[in-house]
Amino acid sequence: MKRKLACLILGVALLSGNAAMAADRTATLAVDNMTCASCPYIVKKTLASVPGVSKVDVSFEKKIAVVTFDDARTTLDELTSASARAGFPARPVTGDAR
Repeated sequence: MKRKLACLILGVALLSGNAAMAADRTATLAVDNMTCASCPYIVKKTLASVPGVSKVDVSFEKKIAVVTFDDARTTLDELTSASARAGFPARPVTGDAR
């Protein structure tokens, strides 16, 4: 019985340890090639489809996207690659990834 309890506690600790290490991050991306009013919609849908992304706000006027994501599920590189594949190259605004 003690052995089963110990295994259960160890399993719970291992599973919760990964979740505890994950954190939501917010990054601002400078987005190129946005030339019309429909471009922000495409950028937003593209970034929102990346696993781990929880929120995306896109500004056509400022040519930026503010993305909140789980850093255990995705990276800035994956976000910028997804945007580039959709025709909108993006790069992190220096010093913003928090």
